[in-house]
Amino acid sequence: MFYVYILKSKVKEWRYVGFTRDLRKRVKEHNSGQSRATKNYKPFDLVSYVAVSDKETALKLERYFKSGSGIAWMNKHLMSEED
Repeated sequence: MFYVYILKSKVKEWRYVGFTRDLRKRVKEHNSGQSRATKNYKPFDLVSYVAVSDKETALKLERYFKSGSGIAWMNKHLMSEED
């Protein structure tokens, strides 16, 4: 199983989309500063995630969530009012 996930910084107005096989481990890595892309925005809340069966689908979904139309879809369907 692969997970495409959305993190929201607790201290700055910033979100991150990524994918992983081990969701709990990856969120811990982000929150401990082990990810170069997110270390300046920690700590994070896990806002949402989608589980898919294969890596190719996870990569496509991650890429979509980072596109303009994907961000709009994500905001409408996966984010709460306060996010």
